[in-house]
Amino acid sequence: MKIYETATAPNPRRVRMFLAEKGLLDQVERVEIDIAKGENLTPEFVARNPMKKVPVLELDDGTCIAETMAICRYFEVAYPTTPKLLGDSAAEQALIEQWLRWIEFYFFMPTGMCFQHSTGYFKDRMTPYPEWGAECGKQVSSYFSFLDQHLATRPYICGEQFTAADINAFTTVAFARVVNIRIQPEQQHLQAWYDRIKARPSASV
Repeated sequence: MKIYETATAPNPRRVRMFLAEKGLLDQVERVEIDIAKGENLTPEFVARNPMKKVPVLELDDGTCIAETMAICRYFEVAYPTTPKLLGDSAAEQALIEQWLRWIEFYFFMPTGMCFQHSTGYFKDRMTPYPEWGAECGKQVSSYFSFLDQHLATRPYICGEQFTAADINAFTTVAFARVVNIRIQPEQQHLQAWYDRIKARPSASV
């Protein structure tokens, strides 16, 4: 199997952390794609993912799976004896799915929009709107406060158990630094959680 990724991008990092937690990093060959140079826009890459995004998982039979959580779900099902990161019972799976969607829609997406529209990183292939970038930055800061309050009474986002929701939130907090949004001194619960995740070996992959 191969994973086409950009090592510095947040979505591939989410997949790497997921695989590391499951002990599966050695099951895939990682192929670096330089998105700054537009390697994700080549016909060869577009054939693997017409959305032109990383990461992409290519199975041994040539099947290509795009989208971060789709890739993670593949490994969750394909390797059932590895640690569960998407829940076991119906209630656990539903709760984790709820948080994955909240983090995706209200945290990760605004962070990405803030980056794209504030920095002009992709101005060669899109039209940045700085005002929209600034508005998205405010949404991200608000979500920092929301997470801080939520984590006041639990060690992990979904309670006592580390899950994919923690991976996705952790990588988004880290990614927000590129637009100068950071955990504030008063957000002690969020900081303690962040330090807890950062201490895990998977956070360094």
